[in-house]
Amino acid sequence: MDGDKRDQRLKKTILITFVLAAANIPFIVVSIRPTVTPAVAQQQMAELWREPTDISSIDLFNGPWGAAASPDPNATYSFVKAKLHGNSPGLTARDSKGIEWSVKQGAEGPIEVTFSRVLSAIGYHQPPVYFLPSFALERGGRVEQAPGGRFRAKHDALAEMGNWSWQQNPFVGTKPYQGLLVVLLLFNSSDLKDSNNTVYALTSPREGSMRWYVVRDVGSALGETAKLDAKEGDPDLFERLRFVTGVRNGFVDFNYHGWHQELFNNRITPDDVRWACAWLAKLSDAQWHDAFRAGRFDVALADRFIRRIKAKIDEGLLLR
Repeated sequence: MDGDKRDQRLKKTILITFVLAAANIPFIVVSIRPTVTPAVAQQQMAELWREPTDISSIDLFNGPWGAAASPDPNATYSFVKAKLHGNSPGLTARDSKGIEWSVKQGAEGPIEVTFSRVLSAIGYHQPPVYFLPSFALERGGRVEQAPGGRFRAKHDALAEMGNWSWQQNPFVGTKPYQGLLVVLLLFNSSDLKDSNNTVYALTSPREGSMRWYVVRDVGSALGETAKLDAKEGDPDLFERLRFVTGVRNGFVDFNYHGWHQELFNNRITPDDVRWACAWLAKLSDAQWHDAFRAGRFDVALADRFIRRIKAKIDEGLLLR
């Protein structure tokens, strides 16, 4: 009997390990701490966040890189390789100028473009991302009309230097770091993996820095939060699920059921939530609609998401 129980425990451990590994999610909890002193973190802050100026004038349809950097909807793209990781289908394609584009197809693409616009508008760096509903793709000597998706450019000005850790980075505990986590929770982001965090080295200063700490691949949002197979882009779920469940001992409890709950438990204060929501509240109705238009959302669907987002912002502003 004891041997059978040991075998069952071993099988269960192997199964859990396999699921976590397949999901590309670490299951060893790392201590949460900054890697530099507070003074150095403030000196480096522009690498993560820069305070927006004249936020009302920011273009949330074309984004921070502008219309000139967008993919040509009339071009024929050459197939480079298939996407082999992650939950969404996709591929890498090259345009006639030699620019390579990472194309994410499926439900996450529109959400990622919209969310990227919002993050950029409130001060968080983002690479050039756009959405095409469909595009011409040359593959194996034949041209086909391929399903569209999120197009992210491999830009000459940005060199990918690897991933950065949520638990250990220069900005842990700072207001912009805390605020970024709040914004992700407000959008019900459910894919907080280090592999979605990228450090970029820039060839020339942009947005106040030569190096960027970027959260990208943010398409698993606007639905529910879960550790596996979270349903994204679901207005019914997004409208129904709570944002904040209470405040205990000076820290905010969130209705979050995804990975890395250690980032939020007893770590986010009401002031952190108000700080983040105050920046989001500066965006106009037109800017919110432009962000969803950038992701090619149906107007009625966008209206539902925007109403719920703004209700969460109002809730956050009142939190004490």
